Amino acid sequence: MNSDSLRLDDDALARLAADGESARVEFKERLSGDASRQIEEAVCAYANDLGGVGLPGVVFVGLRDDGSPAGIAVTDELLRALTDIRSNGNVLPPPMLLVERRVVAGADVAVVTVAPSDSPPVRFRGRIHVRNGPRRGLATAQEERVLNERRRFGDRPYDLRPFSGATIADLHRRQFEDEYLPNAVASDVLAANDRSYEQRLAAAKMIASTDDQRPTVLGLLVLGRQPRDFVGGSWVQFLRVDGRDLGDEIVDAETIDGPISDIVRRLEEKLHSHNRCRVDFVSADKERVTHLYPPAALQQFFRNAVMHRTYEGTNAPVRVTWFGDRIEIQSPGGPYGSVTVENFGRPGVVDYRNPNLAEAMRSLGYVQRFGAGIGTAQRLLREAGHPEARFDVEWTHVLVTVRPARH
Repeated sequence: MNSDSLRLDDDALARLAADGESARVEFKERLSGDASRQIEEAVCAYANDLGGVGLPGVVFVGLRDDGSPAGIAVTDELLRALTDIRSNGNVLPPPMLLVERRVVAGADVAVVTVAPSDSPPVRFRGRIHVRNGPRRGLATAQEERVLNERRRFGDRPYDLRPFSGATIADLHRRQFEDEYLPNAVASDVLAANDRSYEQRLAAAKMIASTDDQRPTVLGLLVLGRQPRDFVGGSWVQFLRVDGRDLGDEIVDAETIDGPISDIVRRLEEKLHSHNRCRVDFVSADKERVTHLYPPAALQQFFRNAVMHRTYEGTNAPVRVTWFGDRIEIQSPGGPYGSVTVENFGRPGVVDYRNPNLAEAMRSLGYVQRFGAGIGTAQRLLREAGHPEARFDVEWTHVLVTVRPARH
């Protein structure tokens, strides 16, 4: 986005002013007292775009709190002082903004239009300001994590970052050549390929490059001998509880770690062992085998949790807890990118915190079609007589709760 594309037309500007202060709009009567600092804080918050709406924020200088004109003179000096926000070093990295003299509500006002930053978090004098509705405040630790993750839209995603301290010896060569490559690369291409082991790893994004042979986070997750030694959250905690609360007796517990393929296989074996079958010989001519929960639905939820979780800055596992009356699957890391708390699970709304891990899981056969997992799982639950799964979505985690079939 450049400064020219930031310019809003008269109708759009009038609508924003008429709607009053909001997540995208702030009014200031004049540039005096604390107003200058408050405007810079607002610019910082709009640049951070915590809600991820991707739309510019606007500060109107010359409007009262009720949106009526304050009758100030919009001088060149005022416009220069507002333009200086971009270069005075208080707001870093420097925001993209446009300062104009415009006519709003029949009067001259100064309009500061601020673009969402490609490299959040943005700080004002060392502090991260964000906007929640018309309220402006400092970012919490979790909100800061959201902004850090969003920076990857203009930067290398976390799953492609090389991991300091890891070496190519920390990757399973046989697993790469015998399992991953045949699934990721067409057989004729593979047969004709005379690249070295290191060149193949680099092409598959498992190492940074042939010159920098440090494994990427992706390489450690997919091929690592001991991924958890480097990526602390690359594990799953499974619990089977004989009751409805964590305080009840635990009848089975297992820590599941290793490369992604091992985690998926071992966890699904564990779920299968508890998902006892019922064989019906009476109600039909042929025997019918049913499960407590549709296996394919559980599979979709679990694989989504592994694929979409955050692996950065946390040692927390994916937690799969099987209670007497439900299964809970909790994944660290909340919504990401274009997915928000409000639109989570909506058909067609999808984004990837770990796009290269998603690609690898697709190559390994763990994902059939991107963006369809939740919808497929919900359909399978309905068809088997279960209520739809409930999603509790927070900025820090996503919790999926699956209930037994209705009787």
